[in-house]
Amino acid sequence: MAKAPVLTPRTDDFPRWYQDLVAKAELADNGPVRGTMVIRPYGYGLWERMQAEMDARIKATGTQNAYFPVLIPQSSLAREADHVEGFAPELAVVTHGGGKPLEEPAVVRPTSEMIVNEYFAKWVQSYRDLPLLINQWANVVRWELRPRLFLRTTEFLWQEGHTAHATYEEARAFAARIHRDVYEDFMVNVLAMDVLPGRKTAKERFAGAVNTLTLEGMMGDGKALQMATSHELGQNFAKAFDTRYLSPEGRQELVWQTSWGSTTRMIGALVMMHGDDDGLRVPPRLAQTQVVVIAVKGDEQVLAKVRETGDRLAAAGLRVHVDDRTDTPFGRRAVDWELKGVPARVEVGPRDLVAGTAMLARRIPGGKEPVALDTLPARLPALLEEDQALLLAQSRERRASRTADVATADEAVEAVTAGDWARLPWAALGPEGEARLAEHAVTVRCLVAGDGSVPDAEDAPGNVAVVARAY
Repeated sequence: MAKAPVLTPRTDDFPRWYQDLVAKAELADNGPVRGTMVIRPYGYGLWERMQAEMDARIKATGTQNAYFPVLIPQSSLAREADHVEGFAPELAVVTHGGGKPLEEPAVVRPTSEMIVNEYFAKWVQSYRDLPLLINQWANVVRWELRPRLFLRTTEFLWQEGHTAHATYEEARAFAARIHRDVYEDFMVNVLAMDVLPGRKTAKERFAGAVNTLTLEGMMGDGKALQMATSHELGQNFAKAFDTRYLSPEGRQELVWQTSWGSTTRMIGALVMMHGDDDGLRVPPRLAQTQVVVIAVKGDEQVLAKVRETGDRLAAAGLRVHVDDRTDTPFGRRAVDWELKGVPARVEVGPRDLVAGTAMLARRIPGGKEPVALDTLPARLPALLEEDQALLLAQSRERRASRTADVATADEAVEAVTAGDWARLPWAALGPEGEARLAEHAVTVRCLVAGDGSVPDAEDAPGNVAVVARAY
């Protein structure tokens, strides 16, 4: 009788496969309140690596980290009409504290534009105070009706940047810089994800923004996932909070602003873009454990060699974990590391000691081969770079092979229904066509220029709409 697979095969039931993998790779559990999640240590370790990589890129732009309160006065949220309208259905409101009704209800932050702007208005007085570049790592709450771990949860973790500038041009350039040098660079070069940079349509952009830049990724089932966004806020919030600065010419001027964010949704993207029927495949540059050295049996000489090998690999600059839990069967441990997607396993048993070799299993391309133990510190870094490049190439090939060029909204719906993305001229679609797509649960993920770059304007000649079903 055939052995049951560890995970539901992706082709049988992709959502079930995703849920199986999140649970069995020990990434997260459902929280006690519907829509919340408990991020387990292995999943949180991935987030910590993501934080470290992005935080370095954010700081390289001159942005500093700060922290703002989780509770926002309800009256504050109401000061920018488009913003409050966009978030109203998702708000969690605190009405009681200390056993008594509050004089004014407080909103649990869905995002921090409102509270940040209250303080920007205090902190900005002169052109000398600009640009003001602030980021925070925090949690937010958006009441989610159809939760799914990492992808849509009532509470999630993120970073959110907020900036104020003296001119429109400077703010616009900074939003584009974050989009390109922080988010796209991180996703391509660390997450090994092929992402499509583009501009959101007016219907899809952030509430209260004048322009939203996005990065869209194609998941293994052909659906799109919005990975991160960077917004030009214009002067909408500056007007609402009267955030002005004294110019060098002695005039009081409104500031120009941006905001931008990325979330723990990226862990879900990691699962759905790189995972296979055996589990996760974690890009080596991201992995908190790049190599696990496993003792096949509890022989003292084997254990000593495993620990020595772990030390040598760590000294070579690799992130290493030594698995010497020989009271747990080897096969079970190997399957667990496969599920967790650790890029390389070095398996050492008694016979390997005699030969001076180990069995090297590479998670990303698959397969095993015997290798000389002494060569591993020199060989593994190059092999891991090969595996990093392979993941990126596979994600690029997926999007290229599953994106159809079409001419009409009807053809776009047909392509998307078949599980692909579609591209068509924005001039042939427009807002009316976008509304027709929505009737079929298809959205314009972004607009791109004819040459693939990010358009300067929604109505720029030659703009192409990329449409898909999305998470």
